[in-house]
Amino acid sequence: MLTDHRAYATIPAADMNRAKSWYRDKLGLTPALEDDMGCLYRVGGGTSFLLYPTPNAGKAPNTLLSFATDDVEAEVSDLRKHGVRFEEYDMPGLKTVNGIATMGKFHAAWFKDSEGNILAVGDEPN
Repeated sequence: MLTDHRAYATIPAADMNRAKSWYRDKLGLTPALEDDMGCLYRVGGGTSFLLYPTPNAGKAPNTLLSFATDDVEAEVSDLRKHGVRFEEYDMPGLKTVNGIATMGKFHAAWFKDSEGNILAVGDEPN
């Protein structure tokens, strides 16, 4: 079945030009492939995600894509220097301090792209 296949995320964008600029300027990413269907971004470890045009962007109340990092605090600091604004949460089971949530040994921080989609940086889940 699918156990030997790599997975990739699909991220909606209402305005592709705005989204491509945001991913370039804020995250330092440029499309590896681009056509009328969208933009394919290749990131670490052979993974990728597709940014595709749709009027339904930004409506998901959950995280659509997470980037694994060895140092969440350093990554958050670097992304802030590029204008990324991190979400703050204070709810049962999840509280952020300076944008970073600590859940046992796991750390994560969430932010929104130009289209309102929720993205995250976090420790690599094991």
